[in-house]
Order: sequence, then C-alpha cells, then structure tokens
Amino acid sequence: MPIDPPLLDWLLDSDPALRWQVERDLVGAPEAVWSATRARVATEGFGARLLAAQDPDGQWAGGAYFPGDFRGPDPADEDGQPYTATTWTLNTLRDFGLDPAALAGTAELLAANSRWEYEGLPYWGGEVDCCINAFTLANGAWLGTDVSALAGWFVEHRLADGGWNCEWVEGSTRSSFHSTLNSLKGMLYYEAATGGTDALREARRAGEEYLLERGLLRRRSTGELVGSWATHFAYPFRWVYSALNAADHFRSAALHDGTAPDPRLADAIEVIRAARRPDGTWLQERRHPGRTWFQIDVPPGEPSPWLTFHATRVLDWWDEATASEAAGSR
Repeated sequence: MPIDPPLLDWLLDSDPALRWQVERDLVGAPEAVWSATRARVATEGFGARLLAAQDPDGQWAGGAYFPGDFRGPDPADEDGQPYTATTWTLNTLRDFGLDPAALAGTAELLAANSRWEYEGLPYWGGEVDCCINAFTLANGAWLGTDVSALAGWFVEHRLADGGWNCEWVEGSTRSSFHSTLNSLKGMLYYEAATGGTDALREARRAGEEYLLERGLLRRRSTGELVGSWATHFAYPFRWVYSALNAADHFRSAALHDGTAPDPRLADAIEVIRAARRPDGTWLQERRHPGRTWFQIDVPPGEPSPWLTFHATRVLDWWDEATASEAAGSR
C-alpha cells in the first residue's frame, strides 16, 4: 500500500541511521541517494555520537557485554540490563548501517583487549550464551574478522526441538523464542556476509521452522500465546522477542533465500497490522529498562518512527508478495 506523503515526510525527517533505510526500502530511491545518506551515519547524529564514545582500547564503557563498572543490578531498582558496553554498541552501529571502515582496527583492538565477563574468554571466540554469541557472530562478520568457529558453535548447540536457549548451560533442553530469534538473526547476517556453510544453513532453517510451527506467537503444546511480550512492540528491539522483531527477520531471510513468505506468518502479520493507528504510525509501547548512551527512539505512548518503519516495511513485503502469489494462481 502506498505510504501517505505526510507520513513519509515524517519518517524522512530523521537521523541518517533511519533516513537511509526509509529511502531505500520505502521510497525506492536510487542507490546513489540512500548510500549518500548512509555515509552520513559515521559523521552525524546517533552514529557519530556512539563512535565518539569508544574507548582507546577499542571497547565501549570498559567492558565486553557489561560496562566495566557494572556490579549487577540492585534489587531495589528497575534499571535492568545496561546497554552501553561493547557488544550492544556494536549491535547498534551495525543496525544503523555504519560502514565498518569507520571502525578500522577495532576488531584487532578487541581481540587484544576485550574479554568476556564469563571466565575471561577472548572476545571473538564467544562464550556460552547463544544470544551473546549470535551478536558476536554478526559483529565479527561485519568487521571482517574470522568468527567461523563461532558459526560452528551454533550447529553444535542447537537443541533437539530445533532452536536454542541461552540457559542450556544450566540444563534447559527446550528452546526459547528470544534465544532462537537472536541466534537466527546472527546466523543470517553471518551467512549473508560470508556465504556461510551448508550445516549453518540447515541449522538456521531448522530454527526458523521452530518459530513457524508456533506461528511466531504460540506455544506448540497448548496453542496459548507464549507471552504478552510477543505482541508488545518496542524499539530498539534489544534481545527481546516480538512478532514484529521476528517478522522482520523472516522478511530478511526470505529475501536472502529468494523465497515467498511462509503462510504460517499470517497470524503474526495480522498482529502487526492491528497495531497500526489510523494515521499509519505504530506506538512505542515500552522501553526495555537499562542504562544507554542516549535514547534513540521516542518515549512510550508516542508514535515511533523506528517501529513505523519496520512495521510498514514488513507489511509492504507481505502484502506485495501475497498479492503476486494470488494473481499468479488465477
């Protein structure tokens, strides 16, 4: 469905980190246009602010996954997970579309200076948490360092039901929606950047099947909604599962694989569609609590440019693909 000009103008009036994606995916602008905007991420706005916060040793906030001064959450507060350390900042810059050339030398600095809070393991080797390893897999591929051993880790640690769970090390044998989606996103990024391997592709598709069998929303055993978080939308997505976060992955995977949308996405797509307001926007429903360098999106209750972009892009992809399939079957 064509986007209304006032809504498009609102989306375009944004930081270069979002604007270039709107130009490419919603406007259909020539590559010369959106790539010029994308180049500004390194020198303007959110991207430039994050680059300026990098420590001389290559890290951010003095730590790999947690800031160097973090001693665990205080039970009396609700600040939650801090999002200022190295891994989270790299995730954000990668999502912004930053040219990795702006971080030349960072991969080498992290190899030399950064260690995981878990047992002091070397940064690019990952650790035991599949979400952390997925972020590291994607960030390593983005920065051009060899993380092929970490790619193999996902093949070896897939659970019998097809997905992953960050609590496997505590004995969990059932996959998690959150952990599985984060793992899939990391594997897809690695695959797109490097070509991947047959074993990794097989693991990714098995993990996608885990979510598709559940309609992206429901427990397979009972058909009940897996959790209220599945239908609540917030940006940045962070590590948290939602129907929108998952549908965004399945869009990327289908475009990468050259396949049509799986019909089992339909219920999740309708959840996304139902959240659209009459003016074409989606509201920020909450913020994931935790320390940040600065806020990227609007407070809860306000129309979110980032959620509106992601949701509009997903619905455009679904509607165009399903309309073409319907026309071809006539």
